[in-house]
Amino acid sequence: MFTQLLLAATLSAGQPPAMMPQGPAIAPVTPYQIPMGQPPGYPVVQGVPASPNLGYVVPTVPYGALQLAQGNAQTPPADPMTNGKNVENGKKDEKDKKEEKKAPPSTGRGNPHGYGAWLEPREKEGGNFFQRLYREYYQQWVPPDTPYEEPTEVPRRALPSPWTSPPFPSSEWQGYPLLGVPNSTGDYPFMKALYGGPWGQEIKDSGIKFQAWATSFGVWGNSHQTNVPASYWITPNTYGLDQLVFKLEKIPDSVQTDHWDWGFRSALLYGIDYRYTTAGGWFSNQLLKNNQLYGWDPVEEYFNVYIPGFLGGTDIRVGRWIACPDIESQYSVDNFLGSHSILFTYDTYTQTGIMVTQKINDQIMVQGVLMAGTDMAPWYPGATPTMAFGSRWVSADNNDAFYTWINALNSAQFRHFYQYGQPLGHDNFNYVVTTYEHRFNEAIITKTELYYMWEFNAEVGGTPSAGPVEPYGSGGGDGKLIPGRSQAYGVLNYTMFGLSDRDYFTIRNEVYRDETGFRTGYAGTYTSHTIGLSHQFNDVTMIRPEIGYYRNWNEQAFDNGTKRGTWIYGFDLTLRF
Repeated sequence: MFTQLLLAATLSAGQPPAMMPQGPAIAPVTPYQIPMGQPPGYPVVQGVPASPNLGYVVPTVPYGALQLAQGNAQTPPADPMTNGKNVENGKKDEKDKKEEKKAPPSTGRGNPHGYGAWLEPREKEGGNFFQRLYREYYQQWVPPDTPYEEPTEVPRRALPSPWTSPPFPSSEWQGYPLLGVPNSTGDYPFMKALYGGPWGQEIKDSGIKFQAWATSFGVWGNSHQTNVPASYWITPNTYGLDQLVFKLEKIPDSVQTDHWDWGFRSALLYGIDYRYTTAGGWFSNQLLKNNQLYGWDPVEEYFNVYIPGFLGGTDIRVGRWIACPDIESQYSVDNFLGSHSILFTYDTYTQTGIMVTQKINDQIMVQGVLMAGTDMAPWYPGATPTMAFGSRWVSADNNDAFYTWINALNSAQFRHFYQYGQPLGHDNFNYVVTTYEHRFNEAIITKTELYYMWEFNAEVGGTPSAGPVEPYGSGGGDGKLIPGRSQAYGVLNYTMFGLSDRDYFTIRNEVYRDETGFRTGYAGTYTSHTIGLSHQFNDVTMIRPEIGYYRNWNEQAFDNGTKRGTWIYGFDLTLRF
């Protein structure tokens, strides 16, 4: 019941009220070019070209249509001979010209009867927490009519951001954590409502932020029992809750170099996605003992300290964190698509231990890790001392980057042990992974990831669950033993095309080979090809439709071993809090 309520709330909260234009429409006049990159509702000026640095332009829109879209449908059309000004023979006088120059641009569109008046906040400012929170959400759909202000340049000790976010989830090359880069975590309605109340400035000055989001999905295709070995959207032809995430954090200020600073992150995830983030020992009975479809996971729990003084600065992290070197992320808001590649599905999700990150200069960063093994806590029966090493390089012209890791290095022996009164075990694969990224311009970027993974004496399908066998996958205890060495490897590419300051298009292609079935449960070569669109209605609501085809070229690996390939099409909808 809890899951259904969350899903219903997410879907309903993400729907905008219907527009109700009234009065006569304004006839279109001379088209005006809209420079990409300005905030929604920013008025355009005739003849102003798009910025040469942006790489893409929003198509021209007739000014009358733009007025109508902004809710000004009741404004009567101007006299075509006077254009509403003090003119004779179609010429403006000097007074009118001066007034136009003085008029400040606007960042909003107001709401002159565009939405129902009953939706407008009763309190224009102040009010209690819930009134402030409602006002913040309302202003996401109806931005206030305020003067446009140029964004303030934020100091940084790093190369400039290679592209903008939005439309893309991040504005930086891959790397985590990044030293010398300012905190890019935005302020969403919950925090803004807090800032407007008692002790608001003190909360803001503390640097501690809370953010949350809910991501629901709808998925369809030609599978009927399960979409596995595709991941996350594993239940076919249904709606579900991907994840509800609550995150409290403080990010150290690593731009300054005159004092130590500290930070932390505590993130709790609930939903189907917990099946992939679960690590042995971190409340893992939900999956490894009971094989529950939905569950919760404390996906990140760490403390870190930033120490300036040596080269570009040092960050030391202790606890549990999301594994670093992937194009894709466990958090839905950080992904380019709603679904995931097969290559990502079967690598490391989280690590628990100590990580040291050292900035060498603006182009180079190195990292070292001592941890308890892939997706295992130090107190878990399968835990084993494991090292990992990473490095990041960015070209001087800021057009290319590499992020490379030995992401787990130990004996690579599958961890066999007894648990819940029966023989079980846990994956302990080792692997090397690298990602190459290239920026064609600020609107077109491409990322290519590849890895090679190996393990000894593994089991078919990887880490077993002692729970009941379910149609959506896993359960039933230990898999079949695979003596000797097993290996898997593949290559994955994402290419993104920015379409506007709120939209981008994604193409994802991959080839992945699981030689013995120790990762996916079915040996063979896989391919997948997916296209998708991301649209942000505003800062708090996003939808991503997509369609993809997944295939194993050697075995019937899909829909519980009944199909070699499957079509998966669907969407996810995210609401931020």
